[in-house]
Amino acid sequence: MKIKNILFITATGAMLTGCGLYNKYERPEVNTQGLVRDTVSLSDTLAVADTASFGNMPWREVFTDPLLQTLIQQGLEKNTDLLNAALSVRMVEQQLMASRLAFLPSVALSPQGTLSSFDGSKTSKTYQLPVGASWNIDLFGNLLSSKRNVQKQLLAAKDYQLAVKTNIIGGIANIYYTLLMLDRQLEILNEMMGLTKETWDIMALQMKYNGMRSVSVQSAEASYYAVQAQAADIKRQIRETENSLSLLIGQPGQSIERGKLYCQALPEKFSTGLAIQMLNNRPDVHAAEMNLAACFHGVQTARSRFYPAINISASGAFTNSAGVAIINPGKWLLAAVGSLTQPVFANGQLVAGLKVAKAQQEQAYNNWQNAIFKAGNEVSNALVSYNTYDEKSRLEGKQTELYRKTVEDTRQLYKSSGASYLEVISAQANLLNAEISKVTDDFYKMQAVVSLYTALGGGRE
Repeated sequence: MKIKNILFITATGAMLTGCGLYNKYERPEVNTQGLVRDTVSLSDTLAVADTASFGNMPWREVFTDPLLQTLIQQGLEKNTDLLNAALSVRMVEQQLMASRLAFLPSVALSPQGTLSSFDGSKTSKTYQLPVGASWNIDLFGNLLSSKRNVQKQLLAAKDYQLAVKTNIIGGIANIYYTLLMLDRQLEILNEMMGLTKETWDIMALQMKYNGMRSVSVQSAEASYYAVQAQAADIKRQIRETENSLSLLIGQPGQSIERGKLYCQALPEKFSTGLAIQMLNNRPDVHAAEMNLAACFHGVQTARSRFYPAINISASGAFTNSAGVAIINPGKWLLAAVGSLTQPVFANGQLVAGLKVAKAQQEQAYNNWQNAIFKAGNEVSNALVSYNTYDEKSRLEGKQTELYRKTVEDTRQLYKSSGASYLEVISAQANLLNAEISKVTDDFYKMQAVVSLYTALGGGRE
């Protein structure tokens, strides 16, 4: 008899394994070919041999400005989204605890007592101290697959928390650099304001003493007011940007202490690492895979519902009620029941549930693949943005130097009547536009570094 039992248990285990009820999640094949486009090579695919990644650098080594580091640290401690992400992780941890405790018997204690009297007779007192226990035997993996499902949900929640952290670090850095850009643009406008005011004064004197036409003075005055209007708009943008950064770091809108744009030092050489690393480095990509794993175990849970549910219940009560008589002291009343429930017809709900679980698994796989492609696009875009704005900034630097010399030359020529007032004003406008453009592209270059760091899953301590 024992041999038959062993053979039966072995055959049952083999059957369950073949059905996949106890299988663990294994990463399926996914397309990572040509994930990152090369910004230079004609092959259009970035050939990477190294395993190091710019995204693995601690954020303090990437953003070295002490004032920016202080703001980032404050954001990591007080940002509402990050605090809520931590609470989400805590909630899933409690769900995982509940799924683990589901393997244990449930025990309930419900003491009760009764006082009864018939037609004025002596009051009888009865009492019961019942204890009940119920144990669901997980022979077919229903509880196990549910627990594994929650485990993957917990990993996905932690990935989401890391993704929020990465976005907060990148967001704070971007807004900080935006403020530095606006500060520098305001400095340029203030310098140009002085230059246009000086030009206006020169033309006013020449009109007074040399009979210059009033249109030249009016044009110079209008140019001066135009620069003032631009400065006023930049001041508005600075205030709004400070408010945005204050909100991100969890404080009321206020002035932000900051450095200078030209004092910033960001890495200039990058490594994206191997494409497969992006599957683990990017928290959103990893979260998408953990959702796929959760759906995999969801299919197992749906499949396990086709098998019997085995439940063992036991109860015990210390009571002085013997049904027809009251005895003192009380005695123990014990009972045990075993039950097996095999689904036969459930209105198609079990079949539909399994089909839905499989469809959700396919959706999760598609979302995971798309998250990988999205990550590759973001890395590619950040690389091409950095190279483009680096080249533009160098060209605009040369252009700015030429315009600055043109302004000096036309001002000198104007004093000797060798140039018209339009040439002077045009040269000043060209210089202002070139300087503003260079500062803007310097900012875009810095923003590309932040975007690349974020796209590679940066944000580690």
